[in-house]
Amino acid sequence: MSPYTITAEEERAAATPAAAQHRWHLALAEAANGALLDAGLAALRTRAGGALASAEPVGVVRVGGRTGGHRAAVLAGPDGAVELGSAQTADSGAAVAFMFPGLGDHYLDMGRDLYRDFPVFKTTVDRCAEALTAELGLDIRDVIFTAAGRPEPTATGNALAMDLRRMLGLDTREQSAEEQRLNATRMAQPALFVVEYALAALWESWGVRPTAMIGYSLGEYVAATLAGVLSLEDALVLVARRAALIDELPEGTMLAVMLPEEQVRPLTGGTISLSAVNGPEFCVVGGPVADIVELERTLAGRGVITRRVTTTHAFHSSMMEPIADQVTDIARALTLNPPRIPYISNVTGRPITDQQATDPAYWARHLLSPVRFADGLRHLGQERLLLECGPGQTLSSLATVVRGGDTGTIVASMRHSLEPHADTAVALKALGRLWLADADAAWHGLPCGDLATTEEAPVAQTHPTHATNTDGAPEPTRTETALQAVWARILKNEDLPRDVSFFELGGNSLLATRLMLRISRAFDVELTLRQVYEFATLTRMAAAIDILRVGGDPETAGEKAGSSHTGSCQARFRLPNGLTVHHQNESETRHFYEDIFDHRVYAKNGISLRSGDTVVDVGGNIGLFTLFAHYEAPNVRVFTFEPAPPLFELLSRNVAEHGVDAKLFNIGISDTEAEASFTFYPRSSGMSSFHPDEEEEKHNLRTIIANQRNTDAEARRLTDYAEELMDVRFEAIEYTARLRPLSAVIREQAIERIDLIKIDVQKSERQVIDGIADEDWPKIRQMVLEAHDADGEVERLTKLLEDRGFTVKAEQDELYVGTDIYNIFAVRGAR
Repeated sequence: MSPYTITAEEERAAATPAAAQHRWHLALAEAANGALLDAGLAALRTRAGGALASAEPVGVVRVGGRTGGHRAAVLAGPDGAVELGSAQTADSGAAVAFMFPGLGDHYLDMGRDLYRDFPVFKTTVDRCAEALTAELGLDIRDVIFTAAGRPEPTATGNALAMDLRRMLGLDTREQSAEEQRLNATRMAQPALFVVEYALAALWESWGVRPTAMIGYSLGEYVAATLAGVLSLEDALVLVARRAALIDELPEGTMLAVMLPEEQVRPLTGGTISLSAVNGPEFCVVGGPVADIVELERTLAGRGVITRRVTTTHAFHSSMMEPIADQVTDIARALTLNPPRIPYISNVTGRPITDQQATDPAYWARHLLSPVRFADGLRHLGQERLLLECGPGQTLSSLATVVRGGDTGTIVASMRHSLEPHADTAVALKALGRLWLADADAAWHGLPCGDLATTEEAPVAQTHPTHATNTDGAPEPTRTETALQAVWARILKNEDLPRDVSFFELGGNSLLATRLMLRISRAFDVELTLRQVYEFATLTRMAAAIDILRVGGDPETAGEKAGSSHTGSCQARFRLPNGLTVHHQNESETRHFYEDIFDHRVYAKNGISLRSGDTVVDVGGNIGLFTLFAHYEAPNVRVFTFEPAPPLFELLSRNVAEHGVDAKLFNIGISDTEAEASFTFYPRSSGMSSFHPDEEEEKHNLRTIIANQRNTDAEARRLTDYAEELMDVRFEAIEYTARLRPLSAVIREQAIERIDLIKIDVQKSERQVIDGIADEDWPKIRQMVLEAHDADGEVERLTKLLEDRGFTVKAEQDELYVGTDIYNIFAVRGAR
């Protein structure tokens, strides 16, 4: 058998000493108190290139040589160090349940980085591949991993562009031969099993072991194997032979239907089966293609949301009946044992019994029965941490709905196929989240060292076999030192971390043009506006300048492009009122602060908050409006919705640090239960949209620049760079978000009144409004929304709110004159 062939880059890495191989390092810090932890974090950030770059990719760092309930996690990689968060834990140890997905989110090269970086993962994949060779007649590693691999991603994924057409399901390109081979059921099911089983082995090597498990369809086979019901070798035989039998069945398809089970049941019967119950209003049906297409048309005529599932067969349907007895016969020839670890049965939605697990006929019933995943999640309860062990985040999304929008206890550990992040960074970030959530894990088994909190103090090792590098970060070059002085004059700030973006430290488009001029004078090179955004930290910008000074091109000379947003924990802004917030861009944060806190546009338009009020913030961004509500009146309770993951992380930090009584939802609000793609602009104001219109947004930005030009002498200089600014400001990232009607959340959260709802959703305000049921309108006392006046939409919204009993005022900020952006203020019954 030929070994799996790795790339030339990976061969070079394999010949490199272990400490130099690791691209990513996770420091799990703990301290006896918050002050000590802060000091330790400062030391870790300073030494990101040294203190974290040990011979092992993961380690526990005791700050000041002491343990305690104050924790933080820092992930260091090619782009520098990023703090994943901090928390004060009770040291009670939250139980962890593993979730194993089924087919649908698998993709070529899934787990490739993990195979390269972690011997445990590699050894497990290799063992499975060797065992499967006789069944498949080939090496499954050659099916999972491509020969060339994929471009090297970064922590933030900037090295890869996301394909919007694929996100929207509009991809009409033909699958490659490699994709066709992987997607064939005969290969896809064993491939997915191998990756999920190896991922579970990796988690267990880090001391994270499940107290319970739940799998989705094929995922239950992984759970059963880990529980000892099947040996690994027997499980691979059962999975491979079952997949081969399915592959020979007639073609079928499946349809996701956004209705509760009681409304879907009457639609089934005959050739159509209920295949899965995934949520309160989310089922899947399966059957012959023609019959499912006809049902799809019928439901569309009734206004029911449906989505075709990408599949070759109708799994968990009556179309599986011809092979049921053969699956039983295969299982009968294997050794079946009672489970050593509890796991949920797809068939019942409850813990599997010893009798079920050891009954060969159970595996045939599993093949035919609907997957009762929502029931299983409910049976696991709310207390456990849920860790998704497989490609994508589908199960995490389903669990979020079942748990009422709670994302803090749900962790995904592999990327989606369309996400450009590095596999290793995603897995280590998930481990950091479990650390912060006080997961019950054998943390003592990880490499451990003590960290002194002064710049001069060395790192004292308690485990010599896991030495850490004490040299610290490389000294700044002469160019970097000179550039720091330039930044200091422009930003009026002497305390400038080397790994934090110019724009996170207070820079904006205007200051960027001034920086270009100062660099030209100081270094005799011309840095473009795009390069200021791309090489946005001191270290990267200095390296780019050095390359330009010798006539090189930083884009092609090995200097990786960066980002105007590093996500560093040092990206903080002290508001003029003394509050400190984590943010994405200081100038944008200042603009929103002035509107909300300084100009008090809400209060000036009759909006008021009282003690104990309930506030709903739709489009929460980094949480400035949520903070405003918190500080405006005592005991205010807030429900905040933000679909963009980078902004949701900042929102979560700000809410936690300010002690806001808020429930956060990493979802979008609309008029239907669905999933949708949206566009996020990390180099703009944190804007994201389900209805991206680049030309319209560029027009709005040009108009704002022109309005600033009329009132600000310095802004006139920006006109020369306006079009280049358009390009860099509107470089986009695509995400998939869960959408829910607001009334569904109101019902699940038992919200009895809404004293103020703010809606800022980039042209989706109508969908949010339409998602409020008639019975919930009387609960709303005040409403503020940003509206885009396309074809008289502001007038229509004004009329709608007036008909609902509100006094309404619409106005346009002078900065937005010439655009279609308005603010609408509505107060019930006011005159």
